[in-house]
Amino acid sequence: MTSLTPIRFEEIDLDKIAAAKGRVVVIVTPDGKLDQAARRANRLSKGAIMRFMESERFSKVKPGEVLTLEWPVGLAAEALDVLVLPRNASAVQARKAGAALGKLKGGKPVLVMAGSLKSAPNLALGLALRDYRFEAHKTADDAGKAPEPVVICHSNAAEMSAAADPLLAVAEGVHFTRDLVNEPANVLTTTEFANRLAEMTALGLEVEVLDEAELDKLGMRTLLSVGQGSDSPSKVVVMQWKGGDEGAAPLALVGKGVVFDTGGISLKPAAGMEDMTMDMGGAGVVSGVMRALALRKAKANVVGLVGLVENMPSGNATRPGDVIRTMKGDTVEVINTDAEGRLVLCDVLWYAQDRFQPAGLVDLATLTGAIIIGLGHENAGVFSNNDAFCASFLKAAEAESEGAWRMPLGQGYDDQLKSRIADMKNVGGRPAGSVTAAQFLKRFVKDEVPWIHLDIAGVASVKSDTAFAPKGATGWGVAALNRLVADKFEG
Repeated sequence: MTSLTPIRFEEIDLDKIAAAKGRVVVIVTPDGKLDQAARRANRLSKGAIMRFMESERFSKVKPGEVLTLEWPVGLAAEALDVLVLPRNASAVQARKAGAALGKLKGGKPVLVMAGSLKSAPNLALGLALRDYRFEAHKTADDAGKAPEPVVICHSNAAEMSAAADPLLAVAEGVHFTRDLVNEPANVLTTTEFANRLAEMTALGLEVEVLDEAELDKLGMRTLLSVGQGSDSPSKVVVMQWKGGDEGAAPLALVGKGVVFDTGGISLKPAAGMEDMTMDMGGAGVVSGVMRALALRKAKANVVGLVGLVENMPSGNATRPGDVIRTMKGDTVEVINTDAEGRLVLCDVLWYAQDRFQPAGLVDLATLTGAIIIGLGHENAGVFSNNDAFCASFLKAAEAESEGAWRMPLGQGYDDQLKSRIADMKNVGGRPAGSVTAAQFLKRFVKDEVPWIHLDIAGVASVKSDTAFAPKGATGWGVAALNRLVADKFEG
C-alpha cells in the first residue's frame, strides 16, 4: 500500500525554523497579521515576508493560498511557504490549505509552524490526502520511496495530535481505495483483491471470502453469470466491523467490484477501454471505508460486502438474450452484457439484507456512463427510497467536500425495464440510463430497508487533479461514508 505521509505534532520551537530542511511553512492572516513564527521567519529572511505582504500580489491572495519563497536567505530550507489563512479557519478551509501544501511538498520534509490554529488537524488531513503518488509499477530510483515526514508545531500539540488521529485513519482508507482503483487488472485480479481484503483481519475486521461453489449454493446466479466468461474466479468478500452494541443492526455497504470490464459479448469500443481497470471503484470505496473504521476503532457495527468479478468475452460468456434467475428468485433478460454491474449488485444486495437485516443499506458502483453525461465529474449520483437517510448522507458528503446530487426515482422509469419473456430486462434503453439502473437495483431492496445507491462513475477516477487528489483514483466516498457512520450509527 502507498505509505501515508508521516505527520506528527510537536510543541512550538522557533529555533527549528532556521535549521529545518526541505520546506518551512508559516501562517499569516488575510489582514496581514504575523504570529511569532512568521515574525521569526521574516527576521531570518531579511524581511522577505513583509515585502511580500506590502506587494500588490498579497492584496490578491485568497485564504488558503500559498506563496513560495525559493531558497530563502537565513534559512537552511529550500523553500519558505507563506500560507494565508485566518486564525479561526474552518475545517474545510484548513483542509484545502493543507492540500495546497501537500501538492507543493514534492517529496521533501516539511515543518509547519501552525501556532494556535484550532483547525490544524484538518490541515494535516488535507496535506495527507494530497501527498499521494501511485508508483508501484515505476522503476525510477526514487519510486515507491517512503514519503518524507511532516512536523506540525502547535501550542497544544498533544490535543491536536489526538484530534488528528481519526482523520488520518480516514486518509489511510482513502489511500487504500486509490491504490485498489489505480492498480492494473493483471495485478488486481479477483483473487488478489480478495487477498488484500483478507489481510485486514490484522486490523480487527472479520473477513470471509465466499468462492464460486459457495455463491452457487447461495443462488447468486446473476453475479456468477457476469464472471463466467473469465478465467478469474468470481468471489464475494464480507468484512464485518463490530464496534457497536452487541446485537445492534449494522449499516451495510455493498460495492461493485468488476476488476476489468470489456463489456463481455456486448464488447466496448477499444478506445478508452484501458480505463475499465477502475470498474471496481465501488468495491474499492467500501474497502477503504472498512479500513478507516477499523483504524479509528469506530463505535458502530458496519458490514462491507463486495462482489468481485471480471467481465470477459469467451465461449462460456453470458449472451445477450439469456435469462437468468437472481438470488431473490426474479428472472432477468440480459439485453446488454455491458450492463453487468447491476447483475453483480442485485445478488449481493439481497444477500446483505437476508443475512444481516441491516439498519441501512448503501451500494456504490461505477455503474453508468449516463451519470457522467448528467453530472460530469463534480458529483456522484444519489438515489434513495428514504428521504431522511438520503438527507443524512448528503449532509455528510457536503461536510467532507465530496460532491453528491440526488436524482429521481419513479414508476415511469421502472416501466422501462419490462421484458417480454422475463420479470425484467437489465437495461431500460438510452433515456435516463442512470435512473433505470437505479430502478433495477431498487427491485432488490426490501421496502422497509432505508437504501441509497451511489453511482460514482464520474468521480471515482478523473483525468485531472482535484483539490485533494492527483489525477487518477480519487477515493471519493470514503470520507463521506465515514462521517455518515460517525453521525448516525455510532453510539
